[in-house]
Amino acid sequence: MRNIRSFFMEEIDTTQAAAPLTAYCFMTGFIDAVSFSAIFVWCAFQTGNSVQLALALARLFNGQHDTSFHIADQQALCSLLSFVFGAFIGRLGDKIGCKTRAWMTLGTLIQTLFTMVGAITIWQSGSGSVADNRGDPAWNNTLSFVTIGFISASMGLQGIMGKRLNTQFTTTVVLTTTWCELMTEPQLFNFRRLVVARDHKVMAILFLFIGGFISRAILDKIGSGGTLGVGAGIRLIIALWWLLIPAKKAAQK
Repeated sequence: MRNIRSFFMEEIDTTQAAAPLTAYCFMTGFIDAVSFSAIFVWCAFQTGNSVQLALALARLFNGQHDTSFHIADQQALCSLLSFVFGAFIGRLGDKIGCKTRAWMTLGTLIQTLFTMVGAITIWQSGSGSVADNRGDPAWNNTLSFVTIGFISASMGLQGIMGKRLNTQFTTTVVLTTTWCELMTEPQLFNFRRLVVARDHKVMAILFLFIGGFISRAILDKIGSGGTLGVGAGIRLIIALWWLLIPAKKAAQK
């Protein structure tokens, strides 16, 4: 039992964690494609949701007397608050050890649970999967807000877990900074050898794109519930993947 505890409480070697972190980026694109297709809300990219809420507030002062809180704004607020809650759960990792196998595995399992609850809820709601315009979202009932909440919380938790590892993948959920840093990378055009700082950024961007592409392809076949179910399965694989990452080597004196 002591050996098992020691194994789980070992800090992982973040320099060898590129594979699961790339999978995290894949999941960002995967989940966001589902939510954006249905309600035009990004569950991971909270900058857009924050600006959307600012615009909703600004309508109160535009002289057109539109004081209604549109459903799109309600969904953006639900996503933002849930994302923040998910990130707050990440404080548990600070207690356990944010780079330990125990937390990386447990935290990803929590993400899996949140994604699965979102999948079951939207399946039970009977909602559609693809909206034609912002004024008529495919998810527009109470259960859909539950789905938005859980999948946004999963992204918030993923984001803080990625951030705590302090790698080139940064948060794994927002790539604006990654794009900027990639464009200013001194070794950007050095194609004669591998450059970790550049190549990991490229991997993060590429696999987020792939995640969104694959998600939408699946979405057209099996709908939101089934696609989120697939996403939960992928998250489970990532959770087990963390157990295979070698421990950080002790610093030599």
